[in-house]
Amino acid sequence: MSGPQSRVQRTARGFTLLELLVVMVIIGLLASIVAPQYFSQLGKSNSKVAKAQIEAFSQALDQYRLDVGQYPTTEQGLVALRAMPAGAWAGKWQGPYLKRDIPADPWGRAYLYQAPGQHGDFDLSSTGSDGQPGGQGEAADVTSW
Repeated sequence: MSGPQSRVQRTARGFTLLELLVVMVIIGLLASIVAPQYFSQLGKSNSKVAKAQIEAFSQALDQYRLDVGQYPTTEQGLVALRAMPAGAWAGKWQGPYLKRDIPADPWGRAYLYQAPGQHGDFDLSSTGSDGQPGGQGEAADVTSW
């Protein structure tokens, strides 16, 4: 078989193994450059979400204090922003002070609340990605003070 038809059959065979390997290497190089940039941004966004949630909780806690006369105790915790606590102050409670249930921090752990706090009337914090006090970068604590 010679002529124009056989030439078409020869050129329509597909990619060679070498061509596929070159493409795979190029994709791998691009991924090794882009992936670290993407994941570093993801860590920064988790810290920003935690900071925004702490600010929203702080505003709700301030409103609670205006109504009740004091911040919720450490034992009452942030739950007092959603459900009326028992005790002498319950009659002044005008909540709920948050529209939704109290979420976990972006790393899946509960926020730490203490009243009175060591840094102010209350301390509200998240221990970051490592779950340990202190740290740097994504593992750094996010605090209300």
